[in-house]
Amino acid sequence: MQPVGGTGAPSAGRARRGMFGVQDGGDTSGYGGLHLPGYVPPAAQRPYGGWFDEVADALFEGLGADGVPDEAVQQVTVDRGELTFHIRPAELPQVCRRMRDDPALRFELCSSMSGVDYGEEVPQRLHAVYHLTSMTYRRRVRLDVAADWPGADGEPPRIPSVVSIYPTADFQERETWDMFGIVFDGHPALTRILMPDDWDGHPQRKDYPLGGIPVEYKGAEIPPPDQRRAYT
Repeated sequence: MQPVGGTGAPSAGRARRGMFGVQDGGDTSGYGGLHLPGYVPPAAQRPYGGWFDEVADALFEGLGADGVPDEAVQQVTVDRGELTFHIRPAELPQVCRRMRDDPALRFELCSSMSGVDYGEEVPQRLHAVYHLTSMTYRRRVRLDVAADWPGADGEPPRIPSVVSIYPTADFQERETWDMFGIVFDGHPALTRILMPDDWDGHPQRKDYPLGGIPVEYKGAEIPPPDQRRAYT
């Protein structure tokens, strides 16, 4: 069956102005005047093309069965030759299990996953993106999941862990927690992996300071980008 779209697009683009949001900082490269409008690939319409339709059909046939709700897939996107399923957070483990075990799908490997922060002004700003590989059929797809955030009483963003289904996601979910602050419920050992255990904040979030914070172990301080260099 074809999934139903729900309440609007599962992700939104963010316009970019200047290099890293910094303007009038003595930049002579021209990037300070950069202006790119926000872009979000629209929902794809059938036929998706090639084997994309086969994968979508096999996945949608399982919706409503095997514990996977009909509304698990919010949107299908085909952009730059890649197929992406936007998944509701609560249904991510069930969808992953079907993607792995269904004989018509056989996405046996989670080859990578990472976090995305679209910025404070974007609804559902934090996402986790899983890249699944079928070694049987030599295919790759993407699962995009928007974190449940903000939660009640200041709860952090949350997404169910898929480590029990794809063990290769273990360190990558830890890195996404470390860098973006997304809590993966059910992860066996969700601790920092790049930053020290007592580090404050999540360095790849858009609201994390680019400079002016103490450098660990050196006792120095990094100035903000617009104070680092001038050509006058």
